[in-house]
Amino acid sequence: MDIFLKVVLLIFSVGLIAVVLLQKGKSAGLSGAISGGAEHLFGKTKARGMELVLQRVTVGLAAGFFIMAILAAILID
Repeated sequence: MDIFLKVVLLIFSVGLIAVVLLQKGKSAGLSGAISGGAEHLFGKTKARGMELVLQRVTVGLAAGFFIMAILAAILID
């Protein structure tokens, strides 16, 4: 059980890293933070296509990672 939890946690962590690196950056540098950063913050631009898929996969992998990390911390002594 100990090895299984560690392997699953490793799979979630590598998957999460890969999906985050595949996503496109949302900031436009300092000029975007001053002039148009509020549009991204309040969600006026919607994610579509592959961006939406990557966003949902990221949320799923992050939730799985947190759950597996908590389970591993509790069950592995």
